[in-house]
Amino acid sequence: MRLAFAVLLVLILLVGCGEKLHKQQSYVFGTLVEITLYGESEDKARHATNLVLKEFDSLHQTLHAWQPGALEQLNAQIAQASATQPIQARLTPELAAMLTDAQQLSARAEGLFNPAIGNLVRLWGFHSDTFESRLPDAAEIEKWVKAKPAMSDLRIEGVMLSSRNPAVRLDLGGYAKGYALDQAAATLRREGVGNALINIGGNIIALGKKGNQAWKVGIQHPRRAGALAMLALHDGEAIGTSGDYQRFFELDGKRYCHLIDPRSGRPADQTQAVTVIVQSEHAGTLSDVASKPLFIAGPADWRRLAGRMGISQAMLIAADGSIETLPGMAQRLQWNTDTK
Repeated sequence: MRLAFAVLLVLILLVGCGEKLHKQQSYVFGTLVEITLYGESEDKARHATNLVLKEFDSLHQTLHAWQPGALEQLNAQIAQASATQPIQARLTPELAAMLTDAQQLSARAEGLFNPAIGNLVRLWGFHSDTFESRLPDAAEIEKWVKAKPAMSDLRIEGVMLSSRNPAVRLDLGGYAKGYALDQAAATLRREGVGNALINIGGNIIALGKKGNQAWKVGIQHPRRAGALAMLALHDGEAIGTSGDYQRFFELDGKRYCHLIDPRSGRPADQTQAVTVIVQSEHAGTLSDVASKPLFIAGPADWRRLAGRMGISQAMLIAADGSIETLPGMAQRLQWNTDTK
């Protein structure tokens, strides 16, 4: 019986000594955060990175799925709802916008991205900084599946939220890191920083370049140490990876990861990892979100769902270790033959 918690999904490769790099690390969102700036003075770089890390800490406090904060307070209110007596809750403008966006993304993902299934995530023991190798009671799983918590259960008008389904428990763990990337990129640009790489536990967004070359990142091999492949990340692009090696436990030789299929109430088990690259106005958010439903869809349906979500650059590693790529991704990868 083995328990593991891995957070470094993507390895940042910053090569070359003597370059004007400012790097600052912290631990937020339950993972390692690293901000790297190129070509800025020490004072400007430190000021800008401190602003970003302060924003990260604020988001962490607001959106934490199992510690006191705005989201936990909202979940407590939703749990009091009923079909005959819906709850009414006032949101901050930022949280209202985030939940509205998450609703829209959930619809595009045909419900496989479902931040409303926090009760299932908690039932499996992943609502904790440390968790045990144990299986939930099958009847409890079925109870939450039959309750069908979904983002469509939330009605948001302005800053007011109402819901009739007490089974909804919001967990924005599959959204928050990507949202934070977009916020950080906007902050750095406002501060006049044009070249940076922001990494939140393997969810990464790039600004500009590192000198005269693009930022280079490596995609972590899901079963071995080191990078499976490398690629150049261009200005405004974000990369997101979901893997069964991030938060998981093993019991009787079977791996159970934190990525829960809302249709079955059980961890998805047809995929080892999915990596997507996005370049759009909200590249960080979409790259973080999209990797989850593609992971859950698995080899049988991930290509169709990627098209529905507007993803043209992605790679899936199936449970048997076989690798599939969309054409836009295949041409960018530089394979590491030592780990493939």
